[in-house]
Amino acid sequence: MGDVLLVRHGETRWSLSGQHTSYTDLPLTPHGEEQAKSLAPLLSRRTFAAVRTSPLARAVRTAELAGLSGAVPDEDLHEWDYGGYEGVSTADIHRDRPGWDLWTDGVPPGPEGHPGESAEQVGRRADRVLARVRADLARGDGDVVLVAHAHFLRVLTARWLGLPPVEGRLFRLETGTVSRLSTEHDRPVIAEWNTRP
Repeated sequence: MGDVLLVRHGETRWSLSGQHTSYTDLPLTPHGEEQAKSLAPLLSRRTFAAVRTSPLARAVRTAELAGLSGAVPDEDLHEWDYGGYEGVSTADIHRDRPGWDLWTDGVPPGPEGHPGESAEQVGRRADRVLARVRADLARGDGDVVLVAHAHFLRVLTARWLGLPPVEGRLFRLETGTVSRLSTEHDRPVIAEWNTRP
C-alpha cells in the first residue's frame, strides 16, 4: 500500500501575519512560490495513484509549481471555516477572549450568520477525504498527494491515526512542506513531518 503525502501550500500574506485564512482566496507570496517550487524534487521520485488539491488558488498554485500535474480539486480539502474569525489573528482574538483556543472553543458566526466550523465538522470532511484516499491506495498504483491547508491537514492526520479531530492540535504544520502518513505493521503512523528540501 502506498503512502499519503500531505503538502501544505506555500506562504501567503496572511499565513505570514498569522491571520486565519479559510475561504479568502489569497495568492502565494513570492517566497511562497519559491517554497512550492522547492518541493518538486521531493515529489518527483514517487509514483502517484491520485493527486487532490483544495480548490483555493494558494493550493492549486502550489501543486502546479511543485510539478503535480493532473491535480483534481476536492471541495472537502478546504481549510477550516473560521466564521467570524476569518482574517483575524489569534493574538487579536486573545485581546477580547484571553485563552481562546480554536480547537476547543470554536469560532463565532461570520457575516450574515455564516456559522464557521467546529473541529468535529472539519473531522467529518477529513473522514470523507480519507475514504477516497483509501480507495485510491487500494488500487496499488502508488501514493496519494493532498495539497491543502494547515488546520485541515492537521485534523486529517488525527483522523488517519484514529484520534478525535481536536487532537490535530498536536501537529504543527509549516507552509511549503511535505509530510507523509503511512502504515507500520498494518497500523497508521506518521512517517515524516514538515519536510523541506
